[in-house]
Parts: sequence; structure tokens; C-alpha cells
Amino acid sequence: MIRHCVFLKLKPKADSAKLDKIMLDLEDLVRRLKGCSDFRAGPNRDYEGKTPDYPYGFTLDAENAAALAAYAVDPEHQALGARLVALCQGGADGITVFDIDAV
Repeated sequence: MIRHCVFLKLKPKADSAKLDKIMLDLEDLVRRLKGCSDFRAGPNRDYEGKTPDYPYGFTLDAENAAALAAYAVDPEHQALGARLVALCQGGADGITVFDIDAV
């Protein structure tokens, strides 16, 4: 299983209603994609004080690399990603991704 973790360096005045809509749409997409599940999104509480520049993030699980690759090239995902990039400082550079090969 691969846990896809996405951390967002949002613009200071990023529209929270737009962010909420993107997250709802991503959650809906993940539910429909074969091999993808368990979408979770929310604010970064940063209890250890190590990631103050990333106030928000989300995760999803993919059963394997093929399922994650299908998610990556899905046209709906790409359109939602473009909307997300517009909310982040530095555009795409404001998004950090970890794909954890979880056992």
C-alpha cells in the first residue's frame, strides 16, 4: 500500500472556500477510482513546530503503484491539482509530496 501525503504551502490569503471545494472534489474522485481509498484532509496543527509553512495537507491510500499512477494521470485529478496549485505560494513548488510505501 502506498500512502500519498500532500503538504500545501498556501498563500496567506488563499480562499478557504475554494480549498474546501477542491478537497471535497478530491475525496469524491478518490472514492470512484479503483485501487484508491481513505482520503483525509485537514489543517496542519504542527505540534512539533517543524512545518509552520505548510498549514494544510491531505492523504490518500493507493493499493499499489499502478493505482497511484492512474490517480496521477486522471484528467479530473489534474484539473483539481491545477486549482490547488493556484492557491499555493510558488505554485507547484508550494506543494510537497511524500509517497510512503507502507507495510
